[in-house]
Amino acid sequence: MSIDVNNESGTEVDEQAILDIARYALARMRIHPLSELSVIVVDTDAMEQLHIQWMDLPGPTDVMSFPMDELRPPAKDDEEPPQGLLGDIVLCPEVAQKQGEEAATRHSMDEELQLLTVHGVLHLLGYDHEEPDEKAEMFGLQAAIVDGWRAEHGLTGPSPAPTVS
Repeated sequence: MSIDVNNESGTEVDEQAILDIARYALARMRIHPLSELSVIVVDTDAMEQLHIQWMDLPGPTDVMSFPMDELRPPAKDDEEPPQGLLGDIVLCPEVAQKQGEEAATRHSMDEELQLLTVHGVLHLLGYDHEEPDEKAEMFGLQAAIVDGWRAEHGLTGPSPAPTVS
């Protein structure tokens, strides 16, 4: 799996954890190991510009996903996953910091960025949360991936609750 993490935000983030959880999520979703993903970490000004340009919504947001080849997880266990470019995930640590502080289960900016990375991966794979049934599926999968990754890395305590809307 080729995953690039590029921090353009000026904020120190745990880039290795972002890389690790993205790799874990893609493996768990059975995405071809030669697929490519880019994660870009930006400041609030850059995120706000992207949010306005692509979503026509004001202010910065936490995460945005820009799919390329529209890869999807294989439907069957014996199906060979396609290889390709997943796309870009853009994260904003300043928004993540605020969300982590305001979450029901208060957590760090880095924990929020890990959650948002998984959220972004799922969006790249075609998951959405506009409808209640879609939200239940996506957020359930997101929690399972984050919990699995945390357990594999010996991290204790409650996983961050979904704070993305």
